[in-house]
Amino acid sequence: MILKVKPTDYLKGSIELPASKSYSIRAFMIAMRGGNSRITAPSNCDDAKVSMAVAKKFGAKISFLNKNTWSVMASAGKCNFSQIDVKESGTVLRFLLPILSLYRRKACVVGRGTLRGRPNYHLTHTLRKQGVCIRGRGAKECIPIQLKGGELKGGKIEIDGSLSSQFISALLIACPELPEDSKILIKGDKVVSSDYILMTQQVLKRSGIRIKKVNNRLYQIKGRQKFRGLKNFVVPSDYGLAAFALAAGALCPSKITLKGFFDDRLLQADGKILDFLRKLGVKYKRTSQAIQVQGPFIIKGGSFSLKDCPDLLPIMSVLALFAKRKVRLFHIQHARLKESDRISDLRKELLKIGARIIEKEDELIIHPLKFYKRGVLLDSHRDHRLAMAFFILGLKLGARVKDIECVNKSYPGFVSDMRKLGAKVIK
Repeated sequence: MILKVKPTDYLKGSIELPASKSYSIRAFMIAMRGGNSRITAPSNCDDAKVSMAVAKKFGAKISFLNKNTWSVMASAGKCNFSQIDVKESGTVLRFLLPILSLYRRKACVVGRGTLRGRPNYHLTHTLRKQGVCIRGRGAKECIPIQLKGGELKGGKIEIDGSLSSQFISALLIACPELPEDSKILIKGDKVVSSDYILMTQQVLKRSGIRIKKVNNRLYQIKGRQKFRGLKNFVVPSDYGLAAFALAAGALCPSKITLKGFFDDRLLQADGKILDFLRKLGVKYKRTSQAIQVQGPFIIKGGSFSLKDCPDLLPIMSVLALFAKRKVRLFHIQHARLKESDRISDLRKELLKIGARIIEKEDELIIHPLKFYKRGVLLDSHRDHRLAMAFFILGLKLGARVKDIECVNKSYPGFVSDMRKLGAKVIK
């Protein structure tokens, strides 16, 4: 579907922010490993629903307690995972593979859409070295991925961390149940998105799992640990999704309030958006329950490392278009392997409005211009974060966004929330 977004005169009002997709997935995937859990206010996005469905496949009994809370009883039913469909969730896919390896059974993991082209070879290679008979499709080892048995062994485990932190998080979830201790050594030129590894550790700790981080490239894990459930886990609001409304408030005449639950004890990689906005000259008021923005602001330029928060690349690029001087976004090479190539595809679409962007392997340099083409058709490449970023761009210039429905992957209520704030759209 193509959605037409008209330039806005004024944004005002308040919305309830969605829950963190990343924490929701981690909560259900870890809750299914053992004990009883209560998960409050999880995301209702497509990827979070996949994590719930997978938990049920592993025998977890999931009950709806009230409008905000779900009960998860691990191992309360029969396991049924000869074939598991993870749809388009790369996080669930990667977390799932080492867990499946614990069962020493045959299984097939399938998916669809953009997930068909996303690589998993670093993880499958490591699992094979540790005794698992596993193989994906082609050189990238994409879905479908077949497991034909074998036994996941602990000890010294080496994994390349230059492509995705999800591979490391996946091993951190699986290794505590192994009979022997494990040492995870992270190889590669760099360790990307390391904040997401810490997010995984934080949820594991709440389930009674202890992991020792020696340094950024070495984790020690005792074997024969037991998952004891998450007890009462409240999922925080998602800073990465808040970033789109915050950007809209910064660029447009506005007076908006974003309500939610912000727990500083739970790290979010995309929480860096607040620091980035401050550096760009955007002022806001934040409490534990809301963020308020009254714009527009003069956007400054600068250089920003997105090594730990590549998901902020699309909306940071849109902000950069309207800055007073050039913006350099670097340490972003791993963004090429998301739902789209978030560097080349993003640049390709922004060139349509006349933007001046220099693309390098690991960075984008954006030189702001005074005038851009209006009402241009922008292809989201079925990437939810590109779709939302182009919607925000449309509030400034007017735009038509192709495949807007892909926002359901992380933020099903995005369009309706933006309309509540005053955005004008035509289907």
